[in-house]
Amino acid sequence: MSDTLDASPFLSKGGEITARYIRQVEGQGTFGNVRTKAMRTGDHMVLLEIEYPPEAGAPLHVHQHETICYVVSGKVRVTVGDDEFVMEAGDACTHPLGVPHGIRGIEHAVVLEVKSPAQKISEFLHISDT
Repeated sequence: MSDTLDASPFLSKGGEITARYIRQVEGQGTFGNVRTKAMRTGDHMVLLEIEYPPEAGAPLHVHQHETICYVVSGKVRVTVGDDEFVMEAGDACTHPLGVPHGIRGIEHAVVLEVKSPAQKISEFLHISDT
């Protein structure tokens, strides 16, 4: 099988995407070294892979999109509205549009987040290389 079959506008290779640091979310500073990879951007959604080391995360904030989160590995503490819960590998939750939410790593975690409707990442995240 040829490697050229992998060259597709519909495919992202995780190993080829550089992780960058999230320094702010919705104008509020994150804590610790939260890193993200923008895996895919479509017309109606965005897929982010986010790493949360222990005690790193994002304070309560509100988005103008909804988010579905899926924990690939590790463990995080999540607040959505008045609810607080622990999520671990295989768990999923929703952050509804306009509802305050936040997340903090308990164990090193990798979380996939699907955001819709799609916004430019720069509209809700400030990311940097350091």
